[in-house]
Order: sequence, then C-alpha cells, then structure tokens
Amino acid sequence: MATSFDLENFLEMLAAERGAAENTLAGYRRDLEDFSVFLGKKRIAAAQSDDISAYMGNLTSRGFAESSQARRLSALKQFFKFLYSEGTRQDDPTRTLSAPKKRGSLPKVLSMDDVDRLIETARAETQKPQRSAAARLRVQRMYTLIEVLYATGLRVSELVALPVGAALRDARLIEVKGKGGKERLVPLSHAAQMAMRDYVGLRTAEGAYEKSPWLFPSHGGSGHLTRQHFARDLKDLAVAAGLDAAKISPHVMRHAFASHLLQNGADLRVVQQLLGHADISTTQIYTHVLDERLRELVEGAHPLAKR
Repeated sequence: MATSFDLENFLEMLAAERGAAENTLAGYRRDLEDFSVFLGKKRIAAAQSDDISAYMGNLTSRGFAESSQARRLSALKQFFKFLYSEGTRQDDPTRTLSAPKKRGSLPKVLSMDDVDRLIETARAETQKPQRSAAARLRVQRMYTLIEVLYATGLRVSELVALPVGAALRDARLIEVKGKGGKERLVPLSHAAQMAMRDYVGLRTAEGAYEKSPWLFPSHGGSGHLTRQHFARDLKDLAVAAGLDAAKISPHVMRHAFASHLLQNGADLRVVQQLLGHADISTTQIYTHVLDERLRELVEGAHPLAKR
C-alpha cells in the first residue's frame, strides 16, 4: 500500500489548491493504491522509471484500454511531480514516459449495396404523390443531398452550404470551399447533376426560395439546411430503407465514398485530394481497405495461393 503520509499529502494538495471533487480524489486514490499493490513491498515514493514501465505493461496484460492506461499514468505523473516539488524526491521517474497512443479506430463503412438501397429509397420517394408542394420539395431535396454526398464525399458542412450556382453550371466538376477557406474541385456523377437540376427546377416551378443563394435553403438563421437537420433526415431515410439508423450518418456516407473508391482501384493521394485532407496521414485511416484489396489480389492471382 502507498505510504499514507505521501498519498494523503498529495490528495490534500489536490483538494486545497486545485479544488478537486470527492470523486476525483477517490479516483486518484484508487489509481495510486493499485500501483502500490503492484510494487509489493517497495514504497511507491521510491519507484523508478522501470517500475512504472512494468506497471504500464501490466495494465495492458490486464486488458486496460488505452484511455484507462493514460489516466493511470497521468495520476502517477502528478503524484511524482508533487513529490519532486516538495523535495521528497530529487527526480521525477515519469518525466520521460508517455501515455500509450490511442489506436486509430476504423471508420464505420456502408457496403455498396447499402448505399444503393439508401439512394433508391430516396429516389422512389420522389416518384410518389405528395400531400403538398413543401413535401415534394423535401423528398426531392433529400434525394439530391444523398446523390451529391455519395458522388463527392463532401463534409456535411460543405454539402449543406453549397451555392445554388453549383446546380446551374453544366460541368462535371464543382468548386468547394473547405476547411480554412481552401478551395478544391470535386467531380459530380451524372445522377447527382440531374438530381440537382431537377431540385432547382422544382423550386423554381413552386416559386420557393427564389432569392436564396443556397442550393439547400431554409428559413433558419444560416439561410441553408443545417447539418443536424440533414443528419436526422438521413436516419429517417435509413429506417425507410430497412437499414440500422444507428450506423448511418453524413460522416459515414463520406467514409463510404472514400472506401468504395479505394476498393475499386483509386489512388490514396487522389482520395486525399477529393476529401480535402491537408495531410495524407488523415486519409491513411483507409489503408485497411488497401490491405484487403492487396490480400484479395494476391490470393486471386498468385500461382501458389490456391495450394
């Protein structure tokens, strides 16, 4: 068990100088006492860097998540920093230690069939009789949004803020202003182009939003559809398509765009440019797609693969 004097003084400092709450203090106590148990007969205040490294390895073997390990190391760092500042120790054994890097989580990805179901469900809604002009505009807007999103992989903030001029040009490329005001060109599929034109044509026929500069206008403060509104509508569409709404969002659709391009042979640098990533390392979360494609290529083409 940790030396009572050292531990209690540390917790007293946290409470008095930093105003730590009872739950916070209890958490520090548990973390430091767990380290003390690991040390056995050795006093916690006498621990060295090797002891702490071994403890972090022990946490890994016990199945602690990276976030939990980082919290334990943070508690130890603060404890030994306190001992050093108080003159109890002449060094800080945690100074050169860093928390384990959190593994980049793989993005949720929809299959091509799932995306087809979403798009077809949205398109089918535009063919049905609607109760009002407003309802007709809503279903056409939703179909246009999903066609454009899957065709371009835009960030949802970029999608909802597209200018109406994007639908009026007869071009396969549209200019998008992304993060930091950086501009890039993204291609449009023929289906996305037609959906945009049909939507703007319907708006014009209904006399709606005639003076709005936005492709997807609304009566809200921004003047255009909000990210939150589109996300809700997308989940409703997922339910209508018979898909799990919890697994679908505008960001998941962006991931699907990137993953499906890579699955079909696109270069990672090209996908980086289309997504508007400033650094290739951001795009490299999709390398699992390339790894799988490479494995399939080897298994299908290598003469020894079928042995």
